[in-house]
Amino acid sequence: MFLYKIDEKLSLKLTEVSDADRLFELTENAREYLKEWLPWLDFTTDVADTREFLKGTMKGYAENKSMTTVILYEGEIVGTAGFNSINWSNKTAYIGYWLGHEYQGKGIMTKVARALTDYAFDHLKLNKVEIRAAEENKKSRGIPERLGFVKEGRIRQAEWLYDHYVDHVVYGILAEEWDKNKQG
Repeated sequence: MFLYKIDEKLSLKLTEVSDADRLFELTENAREYLKEWLPWLDFTTDVADTREFLKGTMKGYAENKSMTTVILYEGEIVGTAGFNSINWSNKTAYIGYWLGHEYQGKGIMTKVARALTDYAFDHLKLNKVEIRAAEENKKSRGIPERLGFVKEGRIRQAEWLYDHYVDHVVYGILAEEWDKNKQG
């Protein structure tokens, strides 16, 4: 089992089907909040949907196409984060994440995104990490900004959210830039 310890309170663990009940509980508890920025809530109506999602994430990992983890905070699952996809030809990973509402504001996701970026460069030997966020999603955009990612551009109408399109802001950082950030 993959377990990546970030600090004494925070770790990442590869998803397992047994995580479904807790992830669905988190989803239910924050459904309306999450729906503002995540397009999949209408397709996750019971725990069986979460189980299917987890099976898909495990398949993506087995095929070396993605890596989805649950975020463990003080031993409890509080959200998910990982590489939604890995482009091995271009040596680029695309980070995605969500966190239960009650766990926000503690710096958890910034630490998680930092750890995933470290993992991408140090262990996977990738060249670039990207994070994309809806233009108006200030909380999510703050994560790559705090970590020194470069704002690379805006993709118009990048995502359909239930009844409207949202533009995405693309952030990226190269391995050589990340190394300089860590040193300086």
